[in-house]
Amino acid sequence: LMRPLQGCRRRGVIVGTVTLCLAAGWALQTPGGVSLIVPQPNINATVAQNILLSVQYSCRGTATVEWKHVSSWGTTKIVEWRTGNYVNISNVYKDRVTIFENGSIQLLNVGMRDAGYYFITVTEEYGTNTYGTIIVNVYEIIYEDLHFVAVFFAFLAAVSAILICFMWMCNKSLHLFQKKTHKLTASTTEEIELETIEC
Repeated sequence: LMRPLQGCRRRGVIVGTVTLCLAAGWALQTPGGVSLIVPQPNINATVAQNILLSVQYSCRGTATVEWKHVSSWGTTKIVEWRTGNYVNISNVYKDRVTIFENGSIQLLNVGMRDAGYYFITVTEEYGTNTYGTIIVNVYEIIYEDLHFVAVFFAFLAAVSAILICFMWMCNKSLHLFQKKTHKLTASTTEEIELETIEC
């Protein structure tokens, strides 16, 4: 009877210690805490399009939001702002970026150089921070190819119309020829009949 009792006490001490540590950690935790959701981590866009880099952050205190762009051309800081305090937009993006309270930004008139990785860092006043990444792919619209396809289809339509007209004319000509041939054979038959009657 003594051994099982000691085992229960040991388990109770371990569970109690773990519970006490968790409670102490929860009590000593900073009053802050920040979370970040990135609903669309991959965006495909075409040149001259406007894109929304959508995120949603939440925190108990005041937060600082920072966006950076990393590509083969290097790293560029886009914007940094603190809720209700200041907004610092990079000169490169001065007229091309719109910020939103939830941490999202909109880029206007994107170009090929805007492709790459966009990193967001949300830092709470107590020092807690979280990160998110969005990959942006930018594609060119190749107007020359579209123009070629349109011209090719127009050419095919014209050739088809000409062939249809040609076939219709051939059909009409054949029909007229058959009528004339039929009349000629009828008249020669009448002449032969008349000749035989005369004889």
